[in-house]
Amino acid sequence: MNKIFPQGDGNAAAAGSKALPGREADRSPFCCSCGGACLSAFLTLLLATLAALIALVAILGPPPHTPGAQPCVTQMNRTGFLCHDRRSCIPASRVCDGVPTCAHGEDEEEALCRDMPQSLPGFLVAHCGDPTSWIYSDQKCDGINNCGDCSDELSPVTTCPPCGPGWWRCPSTVFKYCSCIPRSLCHDHVQHCSDWSDEYSCPGP
Repeated sequence: MNKIFPQGDGNAAAAGSKALPGREADRSPFCCSCGGACLSAFLTLLLATLAALIALVAILGPPPHTPGAQPCVTQMNRTGFLCHDRRSCIPASRVCDGVPTCAHGEDEEEALCRDMPQSLPGFLVAHCGDPTSWIYSDQKCDGINNCGDCSDELSPVTTCPPCGPGWWRCPSTVFKYCSCIPRSLCHDHVQHCSDWSDEYSCPGP
């Protein structure tokens, strides 16, 4: 006897084997939810970046602490060091002198002072005629023989403006001065100029 099956059973079975609408679209090669592929790729990239940064620091060394140092101009119109408060400008020669001048002591930081003048920012340093000698930049053209050979006051190493109103221009006999002496030394009955002009020509202070 022939069995008669209800129409549509085969279709139901076939229908059951079909994927639900939209499932095929989810199975794309860019699916990030399958096995956490995207998360793994992101972590791998992050670790590779960190490894590259560590290698770069190992090769170049840690960044110096002084590039943030900023120059400024003091009230005496000299090169200065700007403290971290961005208001206080101290003379260059007050940096690394053993006495904290900035409110937070940044002018005496170990990174700044450990290997002078190499550890100092360039704007704080001036070189003398002797390449092994240096002075602070605010000591240049201040009338004082800071280099010991007057190269910080005289050409060809340094070009300074003429003597200021408080100075008398003359060839000094005093080692402390170069081409100018303070007018306060005039008419003190002591020779300070090789031509005696401090006693005969200088008008005094």
